[in-house]
Amino acid sequence: MRARLPRQFARGYRSGGPPGSTTEGDQKRFYGLLGGAAIIALGRSKHTLPFAKHHTRQLTTPQLLNHFSLTLFRIAYGYTRYKNPHDYGPFGRHDFVEPAFQKTGFIDFKLKETIPINHDTSLFRFELEPTQKLGMTATSCLVVKETLGDDEKPTVRPYTPVTDMETYGHFDLVVKKYETGKMSSHIHSMSPGDKLMMKGPIQKYPYTANKLKEIGMIAGGSGITPMLQLITHVLDNPDDKTKLTLVFANKSEDDIILRSRLDDLAKKHPDKLKVHYVVDKAQSPNWKGDVGFVTKELVQKYMPASSNQDVLVSVCGPLPMVKSISGAKAPDYSQGEVGGIFKELGYTSDQVFKF
Repeated sequence: MRARLPRQFARGYRSGGPPGSTTEGDQKRFYGLLGGAAIIALGRSKHTLPFAKHHTRQLTTPQLLNHFSLTLFRIAYGYTRYKNPHDYGPFGRHDFVEPAFQKTGFIDFKLKETIPINHDTSLFRFELEPTQKLGMTATSCLVVKETLGDDEKPTVRPYTPVTDMETYGHFDLVVKKYETGKMSSHIHSMSPGDKLMMKGPIQKYPYTANKLKEIGMIAGGSGITPMLQLITHVLDNPDDKTKLTLVFANKSEDDIILRSRLDDLAKKHPDKLKVHYVVDKAQSPNWKGDVGFVTKELVQKYMPASSNQDVLVSVCGPLPMVKSISGAKAPDYSQGEVGGIFKELGYTSDQVFKF
């Protein structure tokens, strides 16, 4: 019978993994042992290896290398199975788990818990398998589908998870409840154990590290979620030198969601991320941000200039805000023409993205 290696070996190697998986140190030690065997084997053309008492057999270099590789594989396999019986091999089952989303259709996800953020916005945490992650990519979203009330057709809405893409076991959606919003109202009415149909990931902007020198982002309300996803992705890559500037507009200071997370990121990466808050009306005399709407002057103050090369300005938020800043999307939800403030300031379609 032909021997077959575990399935994950044919799929490639990726370091890391959730708690309980084979550690990076284990993987490095395994490669060190395997590399040592290869060096020994390649250093000599022929070798003698005892197979039994009073009997020897000469092995060629390929035969010796194969012998050492299989021996070390057995050692590493037994070692990792001893450390974690749920692992299948020296690289660990968890490092090769399938992502939750695979573009195969809508899937039901169970709500684990709801965490209120403010008076109209909550974080909704959905369950994944303990060793599973969402499978999203940078600047991608998922769509939620549900047939609500007496509607004949299902309601479909896009949402961007705020969970780090390397998080295992769950993912989070931050949803703001609107009085006329069917889907947002439905999600806010859900209880732990209820299920919601989702599909993804759906790619938005095709981001490539270091392709742009600077990205300016303008977000309103829950429109912060795709911006946060992009910010996290850029900052998690130390080799990505793209500079980021965010203008986050809200009605009041109490409406600023995910503020502590944004402030923490800006504090840790002062050379790469600048965050500016704008509120309609300041509630406190100690408010240090901007007050009013996002105006032409404010865009000029914070966004990279249209005359600069390799820059992008993006916007996400309520439709009236998007229309004012960049012009609305086309009826088919493509990007459409650049309008509003961005058009006045000379940005081209290549420099503008509407989430």
